[in-house]
Amino acid sequence: MTAPAEASPQAEGITVPASAVLAEISSGLTAGTGGEMTDSPVRDARLLLALALGREDPVLPHETITLTPSARRRLDDLISRRYAGEPVSRMRGWREFYSLKFGLNPATLDPRPDSECVVDRALEWFESHPLPAPEVLDFGTGSGCLLLSVLNNIPDAHGTGVDLAPDAILQAGANADALKLGGRTSFLVSDWDTALTGKFHLILANPPYIPKGDLAGLMAEVRLHDPDLALDGGEDGYEAWRKLLPAIARRLEKDGRAFVEIGQGQEEMVVSLAGDAGLILAGQTRDLGGIIRCLELAHR
Repeated sequence: MTAPAEASPQAEGITVPASAVLAEISSGLTAGTGGEMTDSPVRDARLLLALALGREDPVLPHETITLTPSARRRLDDLISRRYAGEPVSRMRGWREFYSLKFGLNPATLDPRPDSECVVDRALEWFESHPLPAPEVLDFGTGSGCLLLSVLNNIPDAHGTGVDLAPDAILQAGANADALKLGGRTSFLVSDWDTALTGKFHLILANPPYIPKGDLAGLMAEVRLHDPDLALDGGEDGYEAWRKLLPAIARRLEKDGRAFVEIGQGQEEMVVSLAGDAGLILAGQTRDLGGIIRCLELAHR
C-alpha cells in the first residue's frame, strides 16, 4: 500500500499571528491610497486579509491564520488595488448599510454611512405618523439601500425604486430578493417620475449634487469607481434638484414627507428650490460629521 504523498509546506502555507500581517498591511495603506491618505487603514487591512482568505468577516488581531502562497498573492493584489484607490467594498462586491448587505455594480453608488441619517429620520417620522400599508418611493435608488433599509423596518410597507440606469435597477432588484423584500418592491427605469403614476406617503432621494467642476478633485475611490450619473449635479450642483423637487411635489401625498440627502452647504438653495415647487422645510438632520445632510420636506 502506497503512503499518501505529503503536502509540501509551500502548498500548505505558513501559520502566523494575524496581528503581524495586519500591521504590515495597515502600515502600507497609511502611506496613502491613490496618492491620498486612507482614513481607515486598520479596518481596510482586516477586510482585505479576510478577502484574501476567502471569508467575509474581518480578520481580528488575536487570530492565528494560515497564509498559503495563493492567498499571499491574492493579498498582494488586493493591497495594490486599494493603494491605487479602489474601495474595499468594490473589491468585495458589496457594502454593509444600515446593518444590511447590499450588492454593488458599476452603475450603483457605493453607500456611505452618512446616508444612514436619511433612513433614521424617515423611520422616526413614520413611527410618529403610522399608516396602514404605506407606499414608499425612492428616487435614484441605485443599490436600493435607502428604500430597502426603510422597508426592512416597516413590515407592511410597499416600495418603488426608480433610476435612470438599467443596471442599477437590476442590482436593486437583486438586493431586494436577497433581503427577502422582493415581494414588497417594484423597480422601474425612469427619468425621475416620468414612468410613475399615483402618490406616495414617504419619499426618499439621494440625487447627484456635486458641481461638475468639483468632480476631478474627489478622492480616487469616488472619482474612479462611483458612476458619474450618481455624482454629477451639473455646473452648479443643483441641476438634478430643479427636476427632482417638482417631481417630489407631484408624487408626495398631501400629508406625506420626503427625506432627501444634500451636499455640504446646499441647504439654503435646496430649500429655496423646494419652495418654488410648493414644498416647505419641516426639519433637517446633521450627519456623523456634523454637516446638515438630510432635509425633511412637506407640502406647503
